Amino acid sequence: MSHEGKTQITFIFTASPDLVGEGDRIFASHAAWIAKTHYREGNLALLHYNVVKGPELSNPLDSSSQPTDNTCFVVTEVYETPAGLEDHWKQGSEGWGDFSAFVNWASSVNVAVLHGSPVIHSLW
Repeated sequence: MSHEGKTQITFIFTASPDLVGEGDRIFASHAAWIAKTHYREGNLALLHYNVVKGPELSNPLDSSSQPTDNTCFVVTEVYETPAGLEDHWKQGSEGWGDFSAFVNWASSVNVAVLHGSPVIHSLW
């Protein structure tokens, strides 16, 4: 299914070894919360949700380069419309029990985010 024209948010969190366990806990909580609360159809639908985890590489363009001690968590969410992403943030701040823990953890790691951007190319 193509997601072209839909709304995507992508985070890359780069965590030091001492913060990886909390990242694991937070994203397990996040996935469970998403499964219980998010729309799957209509204007607010969450169409795609992935969390991936892997080592940060010393040369990010060389998959054979040595890993650093850090771990990257990448979160990708695709919504039917920008309103779905707005609903996600509203639900999170009002109802996800680990929202404040997430904000605290995120302030302790390196974060890159592409916030609510339209998908410009999507295959299948």
